[in-house]
Amino acid sequence: MNIHEYQAKELLAAHGVTVPPGEVCDTPQAAKSIAERLFAKGDKVVVVKSQIHAGGRGKGTFKSGFQGGVKLCKSPDEVFEKASAMLGNVLVTKQTGLEGRLVRKILVAGAPPIKKEFYLAVLLDRASARPLMMVSTEGGMDIEEVAATHPEKIVKETIDPAIGMMPYQARKLARALGLTGDLISAGAKLLLGVYTTWWECDASMVEINPLCIVEALGGKEALVAVDAKIGLDDNAIYRHPDIQVMRDLGEEAPLEIEASKFNLNYIKLDGNIACLVNGAGLAMATMDIIQHFGGRPANFLDVGGGASKEQVTAAFRIILSDPNVKGILVNIFGGIMDCNVIATGIVAAVRETSLKLPLVVRLEGNNVKAGKATLAESGLTITSGESMADAAQRIVKLVS
Repeated sequence: MNIHEYQAKELLAAHGVTVPPGEVCDTPQAAKSIAERLFAKGDKVVVVKSQIHAGGRGKGTFKSGFQGGVKLCKSPDEVFEKASAMLGNVLVTKQTGLEGRLVRKILVAGAPPIKKEFYLAVLLDRASARPLMMVSTEGGMDIEEVAATHPEKIVKETIDPAIGMMPYQARKLARALGLTGDLISAGAKLLLGVYTTWWECDASMVEINPLCIVEALGGKEALVAVDAKIGLDDNAIYRHPDIQVMRDLGEEAPLEIEASKFNLNYIKLDGNIACLVNGAGLAMATMDIIQHFGGRPANFLDVGGGASKEQVTAAFRIILSDPNVKGILVNIFGGIMDCNVIATGIVAAVRETSLKLPLVVRLEGNNVKAGKATLAESGLTITSGESMADAAQRIVKLVS
Protein backbone atom coordinates (compact mmCIF):
# COMPACT_ATOMS: atom_id res chain seq x y z
CA MET A 1 0.00 0.00 0.00
CA ASN A 2 1.29 3.44 -0.92
CA ILE A 3 0.56 6.63 1.01
CA HIS A 4 0.96 10.32 0.26
CA GLU A 5 4.02 12.37 1.10
CA TYR A 6 2.24 14.25 3.87
CA GLN A 7 1.19 10.94 5.46
CA ALA A 8 4.73 9.57 5.20
CA LYS A 9 5.99 12.67 6.98
CA GLU A 10 3.40 12.19 9.73
CA LEU A 11 4.71 8.66 10.37
CA LEU A 12 8.32 9.81 10.28
CA ALA A 13 7.65 12.72 12.65
CA ALA A 14 5.94 10.33 15.08
CA HIS A 15 9.25 8.43 15.27
CA GLY A 16 11.44 11.46 15.89
CA VAL A 17 12.39 12.42 12.33
CA THR A 18 12.48 16.17 11.66
CA VAL A 19 10.21 17.28 8.80
CA PRO A 20 9.36 20.80 7.58
CA PRO A 21 6.33 22.37 9.31
CA GLY A 22 3.26 22.28 7.13
CA GLU A 23 -0.33 21.14 6.63
CA VAL A 24 -2.37 19.42 3.94
CA CYS A 25 -5.52 20.97 2.47
CA ASP A 26 -7.94 20.68 -0.43
CA THR A 27 -8.94 24.27 -1.23
CA PRO A 28 -6.93 27.33 -2.38
CA GLN A 29 -8.31 29.42 0.49
CA ALA A 30 -7.17 26.84 3.07
CA ALA A 31 -3.73 26.82 1.40
CA LYS A 32 -3.54 30.59 1.73
CA SER A 33 -4.47 30.41 5.43
CA ILE A 34 -1.78 27.81 6.10
CA ALA A 35 0.76 29.96 4.28
CA GLU A 36 -0.20 33.02 6.31
CA ARG A 37 0.54 31.10 9.52
CA LEU A 38 3.89 29.86 8.19
CA PHE A 39 4.98 33.33 7.05
CA ALA A 40 3.88 34.77 10.42
CA LYS A 41 6.19 32.27 12.18
CA GLY A 42 9.16 33.53 10.18
CA ASP A 43 9.30 31.42 7.01
CA LYS A 44 10.54 33.42 4.03
CA VAL A 45 9.51 30.88 1.40
CA VAL A 46 6.66 28.33 1.36
CA VAL A 47 6.36 25.32 -0.93
CA VAL A 48 3.10 24.05 -2.46
CA LYS A 49 3.28 20.33 -3.33
CA SER A 50 0.70 18.29 -5.23
CA GLN A 51 -0.17 15.10 -3.37
CA ILE A 52 -0.40 12.12 -5.73
CA HIS A 53 1.07 8.61 -5.62
CA ALA A 54 3.79 9.31 -8.17
CA GLY A 55 7.25 10.79 -8.38
CA GLY A 56 8.54 13.49 -10.70
CA ARG A 57 5.87 15.95 -9.55
CA GLY A 58 8.13 18.99 -9.78
CA LYS A 59 8.87 18.34 -13.47
CA GLY A 60 5.31 17.28 -14.27
CA THR A 61 2.79 19.13 -16.42
CA PHE A 62 -0.90 19.62 -15.75
CA LYS A 63 -3.30 18.87 -18.58
CA SER A 64 -4.43 22.47 -18.20
CA GLY A 65 -0.96 23.52 -19.37
CA PHE A 66 0.29 24.65 -15.96
CA GLN A 67 3.88 23.54 -15.44
CA GLY A 68 5.10 21.82 -12.25
CA GLY A 69 3.35 20.12 -9.35
CA VAL A 70 5.77 21.62 -6.80
CA LYS A 71 6.10 25.40 -6.51
CA LEU A 72 8.02 27.76 -4.22
CA CYS A 73 6.06 30.84 -3.16
CA LYS A 74 6.99 34.08 -1.40
CA SER A 75 3.54 35.29 -0.36
CA PRO A 76 0.14 33.92 0.69
CA ASP A 77 -1.39 35.33 -2.49
CA GLU A 78 1.12 33.41 -4.60
CA VAL A 79 0.27 30.25 -2.65
CA PHE A 80 -3.42 30.83 -3.42
CA GLU A 81 -2.60 31.25 -7.12
CA LYS A 82 -0.49 28.07 -7.35
CA ALA A 83 -2.98 26.05 -5.29
CA SER A 84 -5.80 27.15 -7.61
CA ALA A 85 -3.80 25.93 -10.62
CA MET A 86 -3.13 22.53 -9.03
CA LEU A 87 -6.27 21.47 -7.16
CA GLY A 88 -8.88 19.73 -9.27
CA ASN A 89 -6.53 19.38 -12.23
CA VAL A 90 -4.73 16.36 -13.68
CA LEU A 91 -0.95 16.17 -13.26
CA VAL A 92 1.09 14.10 -15.70
CA THR A 93 4.57 12.94 -14.64
CA LYS A 94 7.04 10.35 -15.87
CA GLN A 95 5.51 7.88 -13.41
CA THR A 96 1.79 8.48 -13.99
CA GLY A 97 1.59 7.66 -17.68
CA LEU A 98 -0.29 9.87 -20.12
CA GLU A 99 -3.54 9.59 -18.17
CA GLY A 100 -2.00 11.47 -15.21
CA ARG A 101 -3.47 11.77 -11.71
CA LEU A 102 -6.11 14.13 -10.39
CA VAL A 103 -4.74 16.39 -7.64
CA ARG A 104 -7.24 16.40 -4.78
CA LYS A 105 -4.91 17.59 -2.00
CA ILE A 106 -1.83 19.74 -1.66
CA LEU A 107 0.80 20.06 1.05
CA VAL A 108 1.75 23.60 2.07
CA ALA A 109 5.00 23.62 4.04
CA GLY A 110 7.90 25.78 5.06
CA ALA A 111 10.84 25.80 2.65
CA PRO A 112 14.00 26.92 4.45
CA PRO A 113 17.13 27.52 2.32
CA ILE A 114 18.76 24.19 1.36
CA LYS A 115 22.55 24.00 1.77
CA LYS A 116 23.13 20.34 0.89
CA GLU A 117 21.03 17.42 -0.38
CA PHE A 118 21.40 13.70 0.45
CA TYR A 119 19.62 10.45 -0.35
CA LEU A 120 18.41 7.97 2.30
CA ALA A 121 16.42 4.76 2.10
CA VAL A 122 15.62 1.65 4.15
CA LEU A 123 14.42 -1.54 2.51
CA LEU A 124 14.67 -5.31 2.81
CA ASP A 125 17.78 -6.77 1.19
CA ARG A 126 16.56 -10.10 -0.12
CA ALA A 127 20.11 -11.38 -0.71
CA SER A 128 20.97 -11.17 3.01
CA ALA A 129 17.35 -11.42 4.24
CA ARG A 130 18.05 -8.39 6.44
CA PRO A 131 17.11 -4.72 6.56
CA LEU A 132 19.42 -2.46 4.56
CA MET A 133 19.95 1.28 4.93
CA MET A 134 21.43 3.17 1.99
CA VAL A 135 22.74 6.73 1.97
CA SER A 136 24.31 8.86 -0.72
CA THR A 137 25.70 12.37 -1.00
CA GLU A 138 23.91 12.58 -4.37
CA GLY A 139 20.52 13.66 -3.06
CA GLY A 140 17.78 14.90 -5.35
CA MET A 141 18.78 12.48 -8.12
CA ASP A 142 17.25 9.15 -9.15
CA ILE A 143 19.11 6.52 -7.15
CA GLU A 144 19.15 4.25 -10.23
CA GLU A 145 21.14 6.91 -12.09
CA VAL A 146 23.57 7.28 -9.19
CA ALA A 147 23.99 3.48 -9.02
CA ALA A 148 24.74 3.34 -12.74
CA THR A 149 27.15 6.27 -12.93
CA HIS A 150 28.65 6.60 -9.43
CA PRO A 151 28.04 3.36 -7.47
CA GLU A 152 30.84 4.27 -5.07
CA LYS A 153 28.71 7.15 -3.81
CA ILE A 154 26.11 4.79 -2.35
CA VAL A 155 27.00 3.60 1.15
CA LYS A 156 25.12 0.60 2.53
CA GLU A 157 24.69 -0.74 6.05
CA THR A 158 23.10 -4.12 6.77
CA ILE A 159 21.12 -4.29 10.02
CA ASP A 160 20.57 -7.29 12.28
CA PRO A 161 16.78 -7.46 12.73
CA ALA A 162 17.17 -9.22 16.07
CA ILE A 163 18.75 -6.17 17.70
CA GLY A 164 17.79 -3.37 15.33
CA MET A 165 19.91 -0.52 14.10
CA MET A 166 22.72 0.30 16.50
CA PRO A 167 23.82 3.88 17.29
CA TYR A 168 27.34 3.20 15.96
CA GLN A 169 25.85 2.23 12.59
CA ALA A 170 23.88 5.47 12.47
CA ARG A 171 27.00 7.50 13.30
CA LYS A 172 28.96 5.60 10.65
CA LEU A 173 26.40 6.52 7.98
CA ALA A 174 26.24 10.12 9.23
CA ARG A 175 30.00 10.40 8.73
CA ALA A 176 29.68 8.80 5.29
CA LEU A 177 27.43 11.73 4.35
CA GLY A 178 30.17 14.12 5.42
CA LEU A 179 28.27 15.47 8.42
CA THR A 180 30.36 17.24 11.04
CA GLY A 181 29.96 18.78 14.48
CA ASP A 182 26.46 18.79 15.96
CA LEU A 183 25.05 17.44 12.69
CA ILE A 184 26.64 14.03 13.34
CA SER A 185 24.52 13.39 16.43
CA ALA A 186 21.47 14.99 14.79
CA GLY A 187 22.03 12.82 11.72
CA ALA A 188 22.44 9.66 13.77
CA LYS A 189 19.21 10.40 15.63
CA LEU A 190 17.37 10.99 12.37
CA LEU A 191 18.72 7.78 10.80
CA LEU A 192 17.63 5.76 13.82
CA GLY A 193 14.19 7.36 13.59
CA VAL A 194 13.89 6.46 9.91
CA TYR A 195 14.83 2.84 10.62
CA THR A 196 12.33 2.69 13.51
CA THR A 197 9.63 4.02 11.19
CA TRP A 198 10.42 1.29 8.65
CA TRP A 199 10.36 -1.43 11.29
CA GLU A 200 7.41 -0.33 13.40
CA CYS A 201 5.17 0.42 10.40
CA ASP A 202 5.98 -2.85 8.58
CA ALA A 203 7.11 -0.80 5.60
CA SER A 204 8.54 -2.35 2.46
CA MET A 205 10.52 0.82 1.82
CA VAL A 206 11.15 4.23 3.33
CA GLU A 207 12.84 6.71 1.00
CA ILE A 208 13.85 10.28 1.79
CA ASN A 209 15.03 12.16 -1.27
CA PRO A 210 16.18 14.70 -0.58
CA LEU A 211 17.32 14.64 3.01
CA CYS A 212 18.68 18.15 3.46
CA ILE A 213 20.90 20.34 5.55
CA VAL A 214 18.84 23.52 5.76
CA GLU A 215 19.28 26.94 7.29
CA ALA A 216 16.67 26.88 10.02
CA LEU A 217 15.06 29.90 11.66
CA GLY A 218 17.79 31.77 13.51
CA GLY A 219 20.47 30.75 11.01
CA LYS A 220 21.36 27.41 12.61
CA GLU A 221 21.89 24.38 10.39
CA ALA A 222 19.43 21.50 10.72
CA LEU A 223 18.89 18.13 9.07
CA VAL A 224 15.37 17.78 7.65
CA ALA A 225 13.45 15.20 5.59
CA VAL A 226 12.28 17.55 2.84
CA ASP A 227 10.56 14.82 0.83
CA ALA A 228 9.48 11.34 1.86
CA LYS A 229 8.00 8.21 0.34
CA ILE A 230 6.80 5.12 2.21
CA GLY A 231 5.55 1.86 0.74
CA LEU A 232 3.81 -0.49 3.17
CA ASP A 233 3.67 -4.28 3.21
CA ASP A 234 0.11 -5.24 2.29
CA ASN A 235 0.48 -8.54 4.14
CA ALA A 236 1.08 -6.75 7.45
CA ILE A 237 -1.29 -3.81 7.08
CA TYR A 238 -3.96 -5.55 9.19
CA ARG A 239 -1.74 -4.90 12.21
CA HIS A 240 -1.94 -1.13 11.67
CA PRO A 241 -5.52 0.17 11.70
CA ASP A 242 -4.15 3.71 12.10
CA ILE A 243 -2.27 3.32 8.81
CA GLN A 244 -5.09 1.49 7.04
CA VAL A 245 -7.19 4.65 7.17
CA MET A 246 -4.48 6.43 5.16
CA ARG A 247 -5.37 4.41 2.06
CA ASP A 248 -6.51 6.73 -0.73
CA LEU A 249 -8.80 4.79 -3.07
CA GLY A 250 -8.82 7.76 -5.44
CA GLU A 251 -5.19 6.96 -6.24
CA GLU A 252 -5.88 3.33 -7.12
CA ALA A 253 -7.28 1.78 -10.28
CA PRO A 254 -10.97 0.78 -9.84
CA LEU A 255 -10.34 -2.79 -11.00
CA GLU A 256 -7.48 -3.17 -8.51
CA ILE A 257 -9.77 -1.96 -5.72
CA GLU A 258 -12.42 -4.48 -6.74
CA ALA A 259 -9.82 -7.28 -6.85
CA SER A 260 -8.63 -6.45 -3.34
CA LYS A 261 -12.16 -7.11 -2.03
CA PHE A 262 -11.71 -10.77 -3.02
CA ASN A 263 -8.04 -11.00 -1.91
CA LEU A 264 -6.90 -11.14 -5.54
CA ASN A 265 -3.62 -9.57 -6.62
CA TYR A 266 -4.47 -7.67 -9.81
CA ILE A 267 -2.53 -5.07 -11.78
CA LYS A 268 -3.88 -3.75 -15.06
CA LEU A 269 -1.48 -3.59 -18.02
CA ASP A 270 -1.91 -2.27 -21.56
CA GLY A 271 -2.12 -5.54 -23.55
CA ASN A 272 -5.08 -7.60 -24.77
CA ILE A 273 -4.45 -11.11 -23.37
CA ALA A 274 -5.71 -11.49 -19.82
CA CYS A 275 -3.91 -13.85 -17.45
CA LEU A 276 -5.33 -15.76 -14.49
CA VAL A 277 -2.59 -17.58 -12.61
CA ASN A 278 -1.88 -18.97 -9.15
CA GLY A 279 1.40 -17.68 -7.74
CA ALA A 280 3.27 -14.44 -8.40
CA GLY A 281 6.30 -16.14 -9.94
CA LEU A 282 4.19 -18.20 -12.32
CA ALA A 283 2.17 -15.09 -13.17
CA MET A 284 5.31 -13.21 -14.18
CA ALA A 285 6.55 -16.19 -16.19
CA THR A 286 3.16 -16.39 -17.92
CA MET A 287 3.31 -12.73 -18.90
CA ASP A 288 6.85 -13.24 -20.20
CA ILE A 289 5.93 -16.22 -22.36
CA ILE A 290 2.92 -14.41 -23.84
CA GLN A 291 5.27 -11.59 -24.78
CA HIS A 292 7.80 -14.10 -26.11
CA PHE A 293 5.29 -15.51 -28.58
CA GLY A 294 4.24 -12.07 -29.80
CA GLY A 295 1.29 -11.30 -27.53
CA ARG A 296 0.75 -8.54 -24.98
CA PRO A 297 -0.45 -9.34 -21.45
CA ALA A 298 -3.43 -7.28 -20.27
CA ASN A 299 -2.88 -7.82 -16.57
CA PHE A 300 -1.09 -9.49 -13.70
CA LEU A 301 -3.63 -11.56 -11.77
CA ASP A 302 -2.58 -13.95 -9.01
CA VAL A 303 -5.45 -15.83 -7.38
CA GLY A 304 -3.15 -17.29 -4.73
CA GLY A 305 -2.56 -20.83 -3.59
CA GLY A 306 -6.04 -21.60 -2.28
CA ALA A 307 -8.53 -19.78 -4.47
CA SER A 308 -12.19 -20.64 -4.16
CA LYS A 309 -14.84 -20.96 -6.86
CA GLU A 310 -16.16 -17.52 -5.83
CA GLN A 311 -12.71 -15.94 -6.23
CA VAL A 312 -12.25 -17.43 -9.68
CA THR A 313 -15.65 -16.10 -10.75
CA ALA A 314 -14.77 -12.67 -9.37
CA ALA A 315 -11.45 -12.81 -11.23
CA PHE A 316 -13.25 -13.43 -14.52
CA ARG A 317 -15.63 -10.52 -13.91
CA ILE A 318 -12.69 -8.22 -13.21
CA ILE A 319 -10.82 -9.40 -16.31
CA LEU A 320 -13.88 -8.84 -18.50
CA SER A 321 -14.32 -5.33 -17.12
CA ASP A 322 -11.24 -4.34 -19.13
CA PRO A 323 -12.48 -3.48 -22.65
CA ASN A 324 -9.02 -4.11 -24.10
CA VAL A 325 -9.13 -7.83 -23.29
CA LYS A 326 -9.52 -10.00 -26.42
CA GLY A 327 -8.64 -13.38 -24.94
CA ILE A 328 -7.91 -15.13 -21.61
CA LEU A 329 -5.15 -17.51 -20.60
CA VAL A 330 -5.60 -19.49 -17.37
CA ASN A 331 -2.34 -21.08 -16.23
CA ILE A 332 -2.61 -23.16 -13.05
CA PHE A 333 -0.02 -25.32 -11.35
CA GLY A 334 -1.74 -27.24 -8.57
CA GLY A 335 0.41 -27.64 -5.50
CA ILE A 336 -1.78 -26.56 -2.62
CA MET A 337 -4.34 -25.62 -5.24
CA ASP A 338 -6.78 -28.30 -6.35
CA CYS A 339 -7.03 -28.15 -10.15
CA ASN A 340 -10.62 -29.36 -10.03
CA VAL A 341 -11.63 -26.45 -7.78
CA ILE A 342 -10.17 -24.07 -10.36
CA ALA A 343 -11.85 -25.96 -13.20
CA THR A 344 -15.22 -25.78 -11.42
CA GLY A 345 -14.72 -22.06 -10.89
CA ILE A 346 -13.80 -21.56 -14.56
CA VAL A 347 -16.94 -23.35 -15.75
CA ALA A 348 -19.13 -21.34 -13.37
CA ALA A 349 -17.46 -18.08 -14.38
CA VAL A 350 -17.81 -18.75 -18.12
CA ARG A 351 -21.51 -19.49 -17.69
CA GLU A 352 -22.19 -16.56 -15.37
CA THR A 353 -20.41 -14.04 -17.60
CA SER A 354 -21.62 -15.55 -20.90
CA LEU A 355 -18.01 -15.46 -22.06
CA LYS A 356 -17.58 -15.03 -25.82
CA LEU A 357 -13.83 -14.40 -25.88
CA PRO A 358 -11.23 -17.11 -26.63
CA LEU A 359 -10.24 -19.01 -23.48
CA VAL A 360 -7.18 -21.23 -23.16
CA VAL A 361 -6.64 -23.23 -19.95
CA ARG A 362 -3.51 -25.05 -18.89
CA LEU A 363 -3.83 -27.19 -15.75
CA GLU A 364 -1.04 -29.19 -14.12
CA GLY A 365 -0.49 -30.79 -10.74
CA ASN A 366 -2.82 -31.65 -7.88
CA ASN A 367 -6.00 -33.47 -9.06
CA VAL A 368 -5.36 -32.43 -12.66
CA LYS A 369 -7.27 -35.37 -14.20
CA ALA A 370 -10.47 -34.40 -12.43
CA GLY A 371 -9.94 -30.77 -13.41
CA LYS A 372 -9.51 -31.58 -17.08
CA ALA A 373 -12.55 -33.84 -16.98
CA THR A 374 -14.65 -31.05 -15.50
CA LEU A 375 -13.65 -28.74 -18.34
CA ALA A 376 -14.19 -31.38 -21.02
CA GLU A 377 -17.63 -32.36 -19.72
CA SER A 378 -18.85 -28.76 -19.39
CA GLY A 379 -19.81 -28.48 -23.05
CA LEU A 380 -18.20 -25.03 -23.17
CA THR A 381 -15.73 -23.75 -25.77
CA ILE A 382 -12.52 -24.01 -23.78
CA THR A 383 -9.18 -24.67 -25.48
CA SER A 384 -6.78 -26.87 -23.53
CA GLY A 385 -3.04 -26.13 -23.42
CA GLU A 386 -0.75 -29.09 -22.89
CA SER A 387 2.12 -26.96 -21.58
CA MET A 388 2.70 -23.34 -20.66
CA ALA A 389 4.37 -22.69 -24.02
CA ASP A 390 1.62 -24.47 -25.91
CA ALA A 391 -1.08 -22.53 -24.05
CA ALA A 392 0.64 -19.20 -24.70
CA GLN A 393 1.02 -19.94 -28.41
CA ARG A 394 -2.63 -20.95 -28.68
CA ILE A 395 -4.03 -17.81 -27.04
CA VAL A 396 -1.73 -15.52 -29.03
CA LYS A 397 -2.91 -17.18 -32.24
CA LEU A 398 -6.57 -16.95 -31.21
CA VAL A 399 -6.45 -13.20 -30.57
CA SER A 400 -4.31 -12.37 -33.62
